[in-house]
Amino acid sequence: MKWRHTWPEARERKFRQAAFSYLHVAILLEAGGYAMWRIGALTDRFGPPVTYLFVGAGLATLIVWSLYSLQNVWITRLVWAVHSVRLPSLIHGAFLAGGTALFVPSLYLTAIVVVVANLWMLARAGWDL
Repeated sequence: MKWRHTWPEARERKFRQAAFSYLHVAILLEAGGYAMWRIGALTDRFGPPVTYLFVGAGLATLIVWSLYSLQNVWITRLVWAVHSVRLPSLIHGAFLAGGTALFVPSLYLTAIVVVVANLWMLARAGWDL
């Protein structure tokens, strides 16, 4: 299996845009995770929350690098699929949780917009739309 493919310039641009789009999502997630950690909203059920911040930063770095450098459609499609799994919980928090949500609905709505925009950029690269 060939990991790095040589694409036409237009397709390479889509991979670079997807990488930078994911980078911004990752920064937002890390900042949100840090803010949640500061107010005690992260569970320590599976270890110290600060560990998740470092693991998340490392994973985000790996994903951005792979999107930017490898430009492999299967990696891009896998990231798209895993990233899309966030939507059900965000929709629940925005529209269905009522007074039981941990945060205000506008946080979830904003996250939906960010995730869908990122999914769009990943889809453009992964399926050359």
